[in-house]
Amino acid sequence: MKGAEALLRALEREGVEVVFGHPGGAIMPVYDALYDSRIRHILVRHEQGGVHAATAYARASGRVGVVMATSGPGALNLVTGLADALMDSTPLVAITGNVPRALIGTDAFQEADVTGVTMPITKHNYLVQDVNDLPRVVREAFHIAATGRPGPVLIDIPKDVQLAEFTGSFEVVPDLPGYKPTTKGHPKQIERALDALEKAERPVLMVGGGAQHAHGELLAFAERTGLPVITTLMGLGAFPGNHPLWLGMPGMHGTVAANRALHHADVILAVGLRFDDRVTGKVARFAPHAHTIIHVDIDPAEIGKLVRTHVPIVGDSRLVLREMLKGAKPLRLAAWWRELEEWRTRHPLRWRPKPHLQSQEVIRAFHEATGGRAIVTTGVGQHQMFAAQFFPVTRPRSFLTSGGLGTMGVGLPFAIGAKVARPEELVIDFDGDGSFQMTLQELATLVKYRLDVKVVILNNGYLGMVRQWQDLFHARRYSEVYLADSNPDFAKLAEAYGVQGVKVERKEDLMRGVEAVLAASGPVVAEFKVYQEEGVFPMIPAGGAAEDMIIEHPAEREEVGA
Repeated sequence: MKGAEALLRALEREGVEVVFGHPGGAIMPVYDALYDSRIRHILVRHEQGGVHAATAYARASGRVGVVMATSGPGALNLVTGLADALMDSTPLVAITGNVPRALIGTDAFQEADVTGVTMPITKHNYLVQDVNDLPRVVREAFHIAATGRPGPVLIDIPKDVQLAEFTGSFEVVPDLPGYKPTTKGHPKQIERALDALEKAERPVLMVGGGAQHAHGELLAFAERTGLPVITTLMGLGAFPGNHPLWLGMPGMHGTVAANRALHHADVILAVGLRFDDRVTGKVARFAPHAHTIIHVDIDPAEIGKLVRTHVPIVGDSRLVLREMLKGAKPLRLAAWWRELEEWRTRHPLRWRPKPHLQSQEVIRAFHEATGGRAIVTTGVGQHQMFAAQFFPVTRPRSFLTSGGLGTMGVGLPFAIGAKVARPEELVIDFDGDGSFQMTLQELATLVKYRLDVKVVILNNGYLGMVRQWQDLFHARRYSEVYLADSNPDFAKLAEAYGVQGVKVERKEDLMRGVEAVLAASGPVVAEFKVYQEEGVFPMIPAGGAAEDMIIEHPAEREEVGA
């Protein structure tokens, strides 16, 4: 067989069922072999859409996502998605074609040094020089992508290697002597952690995306101990958003209760997170009363990187929590919970009703109509934070957004990947008019594969989050954020692609619009015209801390010390 066929055989042996991609000259032999393969291919309209869809497929399914692209511009169009997957620890394998080996380095047509470009934004990458190395490289790539701290791996294959005769073996074992992730937490460190929690008066359990697969152990541990639980943006769904122990999301747009809990906590148990700046704010002022921070993470490089850790536990969050459960006891936290309940009761997430339709009420209406039983994807911006606040999810792998990189445009391709991974689920993309237009060409992918995705555009006519910052911190100098004068009619745009379009402009038509979206038998793009000047609050200004939290817009301002 040829190298291209050997590649697909190797992918099949890894259990790959779906790949996302777009063909081109330098990967044409692989696409020719794909014609006879059992692997399902999803043709996207832009490589960035493909890598984002593969990312969401991985996050929604728990499997490794796969994307393919040609050389040069095709490969380089994967860059943003690879960086996004690296920042958010997503297992992904990207396969790119390259010019023949003899032409590498000659500035050949559609040549780019993709391994050089992607080295800083992948967990590992390969340039395959020998066709017989393909099974080993594929096996190693999937192993690296899925184990330890997950991340993207790129395999670059010159065209002549794809066409070369394969005479090797598929019976390969990864030989990676320098790569041995620690998965089991040290027993003594686990004992120290449990001891610190037992002595704590104001402990908090903070959970990140690295605990999505540990949701069962997490729930059991929280319920046994009675610990208050906070989930980061990437951790949403790892712990049920309707559970009485849940305080909400921390950080810049987190709840008052979550941020105050962190500020006043004496012991913090952090599981599967990296203390991102959007969570900590100014690190020097983060959790000033915490005499013990316990950090559980499979990546030792993250422990102590930003926040001083007193009890480091390197290991897989599921395995560590299983061990911690063996020694966990109910904690005496009645006084602490009285304080937490006061904050939660006095400062719930809310919005001030206005005559105009508002993003928050649109999202809340969808939550009530679905009972929260949906996979939610978002773009990046105000709508993203409103969705995180007002569509609490109760199941793991059900809130898919771009966290670390903050990539506008991921909402629609994320919805595609989620729907392919879990076709029986309702998938809703809450998007912004700015974010949606970065990848809207993937509407064609919805149509081609009859993917029943509901796209809900919260159209405020602005790059809303940028406008909010200009409003608060740049003297209302609204520079290059106004979109309403050039936005399309999104419902008509959808219909041009063959997707049902819905438009809602009045508050009194909200429920009619929600019902129309949910009752539709196929993909829908629904445009909700929302209040232009809405802000996302609470808000901790960049570089601030919990005591700097702004509860409402300065025009209605209530600054509350922590």
